Amino acid sequence: MELTPAELTVLGLVVERPQHGYDLERVIEQRGIRQWTDIGFSSIYYLLAKLERRGLLHVPEAPTAARSRRVFHPTDEGRRVAAQSTLAFIAEARPHPQPLLVGVANLAMLTPQQYAQALRTRLTQLDARIAAVRAAQDAQRSLPHAAREVFSYSLSLMQAERQWLATRVQVPHDEHDRREDRLQEDA
Repeated sequence: MELTPAELTVLGLVVERPQHGYDLERVIEQRGIRQWTDIGFSSIYYLLAKLERRGLLHVPEAPTAARSRRVFHPTDEGRRVAAQSTLAFIAEARPHPQPLLVGVANLAMLTPQQYAQALRTRLTQLDARIAAVRAAQDAQRSLPHAAREVFSYSLSLMQAERQWLATRVQVPHDEHDRREDRLQEDA
């Protein structure tokens, strides 16, 4: 049984700790999960219902109160599928859509100035995303190992992209790069 990234994310959070939709929303927001996967607030309940229909989640004692307060628990099958999918997501290098590459492949339609401006705009937006992810990470008192790894990998990818963008628009990456540039100028 194959899961989408959004399904595995929600299932994984429930495996981590049984919770209801509002709990999931809070964790998703606190950990900055929307920076790397597409889970809107309204889709949380859709995903929970879908995972429940597939037998991967269950509600041991369904309350008569509002559906939003139903606490979801993983089934044994849910734990098995989550572990299997997690291994596949980590081990398999899968292609993923990258709109930047689509744009770069069509550079012939832009002037060099338009391209440079678009890269500067992207760099500014990326700097804001890096700051937001760092703030989300810093706001956490203690994080599970998995969450720390997500923050580390996300920041590493964004820093790599930032470095690539900075070389294209000739913006120093950080103080280290500025020092390197000065040393090269002095030589």
